[in-house]
Parts: sequence; C-alpha cells; structure tokens
Amino acid sequence: MSGYTLAELGWTAHFAAQVHDDLTPQRVSDIHKSFIGTLGENGPERLNMTLDLVEQGVTVGDWVLKDPETNQPLEVLARQTLLKRRNARTNMDDQLIAANVDTLFVVSSCNKDFNVARLERYFALAHQGGAAPVLILTKADLADDPRSYEAEARRSLPGVAVFALDALAADTPEILKPYCGMGQTVALLGTSGVGKTTLTNALTGLNQLTQDIRSSDARGRHTTTARSMHQMQAGGWLIDTPGMRALRLADAREGLEAVFADIEELAAQCRFNDCAHESEPGCAVRGVVEPDRLMRWRKLMHEDTYGSETIVESRERYRQLGKLHAGGKTRGQAKRKTRT
Repeated sequence: MSGYTLAELGWTAHFAAQVHDDLTPQRVSDIHKSFIGTLGENGPERLNMTLDLVEQGVTVGDWVLKDPETNQPLEVLARQTLLKRRNARTNMDDQLIAANVDTLFVVSSCNKDFNVARLERYFALAHQGGAAPVLILTKADLADDPRSYEAEARRSLPGVAVFALDALAADTPEILKPYCGMGQTVALLGTSGVGKTTLTNALTGLNQLTQDIRSSDARGRHTTTARSMHQMQAGGWLIDTPGMRALRLADAREGLEAVFADIEELAAQCRFNDCAHESEPGCAVRGVVEPDRLMRWRKLMHEDTYGSETIVESRERYRQLGKLHAGGKTRGQAKRKTRT
C-alpha cells in the first residue's frame, strides 16, 4: 500500500515544530501489547512498543518520532487535544482514549439509551480535551418520533450540533462530511450497541460486523474491542472506540463549565460568592435552572473535585475527617459524663 502525505494524516505546524535530528514522524493507528500500528509516508508499519513509549503514555491518534536507522519509536509529540477519563477501577490514574482529535462524535440512539446525564459527561470530556463535540442520534428510522429526541438534546445541551439520522441511509456520509475532510480527525464515543460500528462503516466504507439489537433494552452487543483509526471516504480519519460502561471525570472543571455555561453565568449574579444555590437569599440560579439539571451539575462538580485528588490529598482529607469525627465523639462523651 502506498503511503500518505503528512498533511493527509493531520500534520500541522504544531507538530512540525517538534521534529528534530532527522527523526521520522508516524501517526499511531492502533495499539497492542508489544507493538503499535502507525501510518506514515511509507504506508502502514508496525513499531515495537518501547519502554520510552510506555513511560510517556501513547494512544491512538498520537504522533511519534522514530529513528529511521533502527526503526524504533523514540518519543511522543506534544498533543493538540487529548481525550481521557479517570480509571473506573482505581479512580486514581487516567486512561487515554484518543489524541489529536478535532471533533468528537458523541453517539446515542433514539431509544432507551438516550440519557441526558450521560451525554453531559461525554460533552464535558470533549470540551476538557479540546475537541469540538457533536451529538449523533442514531436509529432515527426505528423511532416513532425521532425529532422529540433531537428537541430534548437541543434543550438540555444548548449550542450543541445535533444530528438525528439513520446510519445506514445513503446520505449519512454527506450530512457529516463537513467534519470528515482531509486532515481532520473524528472520534466516536458512546455506549455499546448504539450504532458506532454501523456509523464507522458508513463513513469509511469498511464492512465491520455488527450484531442484533436486544429487545430487552434496545441495545446491540458491541463488536468494537479496541481503539483503531481508519481513513474516511471524505479524506479524514475516524477513531472508533469500544462502548464504555463507565465514564468518570477528573480534572474536567473547564469542560463542566462549558457544558453548564448557563448555570455558571447565573451563578456570577448571586448575592454571595459561595452560594450553594439551595436556600441562600439572593440566589440567581434557584428557580431559573431546572432542578434536575442543577442536581446533575452539583453531582458532576463534586465528582470532579474528589476524583481529581491525588492519593496524598485523598489520604490527608480522610485523616482530617477522622480527626474531626474523633474530636466530636470525645466532646459527646464528655457531655454525657457531665450530665451524670
């Protein structure tokens, strides 16, 4: 297979400024335990997963520099954007999802999968990582009233581009073409069975297998098992991802502020700077923002605050709480003793 020009792969001046010592740029298309797949001017290659890459952290969409003499990758170039989530198991370290993504297609469907709270998480992740989020509502052809899902999405996620479509329809690639041109990178994110593989096939011309939808919860069973990057028919690149059962946020304060910009703007008008928007006088938020949306905002802000703690900070917080509780118990015991 012939190679690609760097411009076709999404190369920009940001990356060009980092090249040195006649090293060769390659873009990471897939990652395995012992090697990475890359794309470059000589076409697809397999490079060893070196200790340097493991220590630096590498993900699909990254640019790496390799030594042309040894054919070994030496370093990961600084990214323009990075999508990541907090490890659902440890809640301490980050899991990299994709790098150098221009647009994140958040994929949901016009059925029971549609969940505003989950979508707000995905959009916060996109904003925090520097990618422009777009909501794709699939299975519109199977819904009685697909426009109701679209209307709810526009109401709950103001300012967001929303497309309700049938991923199998012939016009789907044309509808999404503005995001998929040469040099552009799109990533797909969503739960299992919402139609990401079908959408991938439509945009790339591939024929990856899909599975039937379960009648119990209106979801399919996902077939994507690892992240990989494919060229789209419009010239850009698509990074598909496995369905995510959990999406925990950390260090996503700016992303949350973007998703809940209406609350942030109103909060600036509250009488008190530390207003909790519960019962304080002069609150500009309470009674204006829907209670459910306000509750979701509080939950995500709380999760981000404590999810962003380091292990040391977490231990110190629990130590202080332990001292506080111990002190309260001592005072309580002292009061009981005085009464006797």
